[in-house]
Amino acid sequence: MWKRTFFIALLSLLGGALAHGGEDHATLVNGTFKAGSDVTRVCLECHEKETKDFMKTTHWNWKGTPNRVKGLEKSSKEYGKANMINAFCTSIQGGKDGMVHEACGKCHAGYGWTRTNYDFGKKENVDCLICHAQKGNYSRSNFDCEVDMKSMEKGTMDLSLAAKSVGKPTRKNCGYCHFFGGGGDAVKHAGLDSTLEKSSRKHDVHMGTKASGGQDMTCQACHRTREHRIAGASSMMAHYDERVACTDCHSGERAPHKKSKNSAILNGHLAAVACETCHIPVFAKAQATKMSWNWSDVGKELKAEEQFDKETFLKKKGSFTWGMNVVPVYAWSNGMIERYMLGDRIKDPSAPVIMTKPVGSISDRKAKIFPYKQYTGDQPMDAEYGYLSVFQQYKSLWDDFDWDKALKNGSDILPYSGKYRFVKTVSYISASHEVAPKEDALQCGECHMGGKRMDWKALGYKGDPMQSGGRDKQLAGRKK
Repeated sequence: MWKRTFFIALLSLLGGALAHGGEDHATLVNGTFKAGSDVTRVCLECHEKETKDFMKTTHWNWKGTPNRVKGLEKSSKEYGKANMINAFCTSIQGGKDGMVHEACGKCHAGYGWTRTNYDFGKKENVDCLICHAQKGNYSRSNFDCEVDMKSMEKGTMDLSLAAKSVGKPTRKNCGYCHFFGGGGDAVKHAGLDSTLEKSSRKHDVHMGTKASGGQDMTCQACHRTREHRIAGASSMMAHYDERVACTDCHSGERAPHKKSKNSAILNGHLAAVACETCHIPVFAKAQATKMSWNWSDVGKELKAEEQFDKETFLKKKGSFTWGMNVVPVYAWSNGMIERYMLGDRIKDPSAPVIMTKPVGSISDRKAKIFPYKQYTGDQPMDAEYGYLSVFQQYKSLWDDFDWDKALKNGSDILPYSGKYRFVKTVSYISASHEVAPKEDALQCGECHMGGKRMDWKALGYKGDPMQSGGRDKQLAGRKK
């Protein structure tokens, strides 16, 4: 009996150590694994609590209460990738019983989510390795939401080695999904792509290698994690667990501009200007990011030229534009977003549909000016019902270029009237990464004294606030 008690106590101690990534699993994990769920069953022997914690998160459920969407803050209904629509591949719900999940589920941290009816309560479905494997070249299949069996058969992936190598997530782990959001490397985000896996201080002062003078920080250094809930509020998604701010680290003794001779002037900006605005002067420094996507060109015979070594047309996806060293657009944000939600009726189809945009204005004291990637495109709207349509891309449009068929295949989610048209869309995607070294931060003349970077009138000022006055003066003048 004492042996059993001792063994359980030992497992408990090991579990605590493993939860902090401090234990070498090479001596703890044994056996040959044929499937990802086989590995998870071994993980569960010590990490059942961690697995249950993870299963409560948006990384597992792909939805949460819409606490970031203006007007829906008190809603108890959950929204996320699972049931929202976007301006990239648009929706994961199209096709018979959600067939599109087969393709989109590659980045879901679980196994087997190939159809709408998925068992989110099955613990062995959790994919521990996608976040924790450090060796073995762990990868997932493109189409069946499982480990990449073809790579295993070829010997280019070693599942057992991956299981033995688990540790704290690296940028590569997080980047497996987040660098490739929207269907490819550098497609979705502003300055978040595979080049950050090993970057220089000049590229990103936080993630640059120590050899280049950077901090070589992991993602979770900023995106704090508690019980597998990861801090961070996406400018595209409805839910967040906890916010991340520069002042989480840069405060007190590490307060900004403390050693600057212009600290008073610079700190005077902080009530109205976000840190990112000055310290991310451009994004997409190391490779181009997608700036537009026109679905209306699917099926056409266009010349597929390249821009920054990226394709500008694919017959199955339409046409694209790309940008490199992109100067952001600027907008006020108070932390909330205006978001197009599935089924929303479009009041004016001749105007671009706002897919996601920050909420705020010069008169909103909670708002600051932040930098954004302004991403544009078009996608189908039901001509009679007046909402953006759900269609089946995977195993439908991408194969036969038949819009009518693809829209019918998505009609289980939203009814299809039989008539459609294309409408323009616009998304404001926050620029939060590729923070520049201090010597590369914006200088006064880039925004003021004739600098063209800021559209002051669009931001609510009469003109350059250096001449017309800052926010307080602008608002005081309006009250009069």
